[in-house]
Amino acid sequence: VIAAVTATETSQLNFGRFSPETQGGDVLVTPQGARTSHGTVILVSGSNTPGTFYITGEYEATYSISLPSLPVAITNVNNAKKMFVTDWQSIPPAGKGTGILHGGAQVVYVGARLKVGSMNDNPTGIYMGTYSVTFDYN
Repeated sequence: VIAAVTATETSQLNFGRFSPETQGGDVLVTPQGARTSHGTVILVSGSNTPGTFYITGEYEATYSISLPSLPVAITNVNNAKKMFVTDWQSIPPAGKGTGILHGGAQVVYVGARLKVGSMNDNPTGIYMGTYSVTFDYN
């Protein structure tokens, strides 16, 4: 019998504040927390964070990380307009046996790319959604 793998989200993936301007583009938050934009998207000051998970389990065990393989929709809470999150990345990288529970624990960082439409497509507001990350022993 071994200890179960547990995952606790310690910070949510947050793309921060930005303006899509006339044509939109994308906002990338890396697992390291760096944020960049492409297209006409203008980044505004404020906080952005990668998703962070604290993983615990059997001492020195390896585990697998599975990230979303399809785009994940986030929705404006006021008007149901959508943006899509793609290009998921993590540290350690997703895959079989890529995580190691040194001392029985490890922190996993998750980043992604947010596809942003024009100001008409994605008006001002708060956009929310959920995504699944799976952690399993090998």
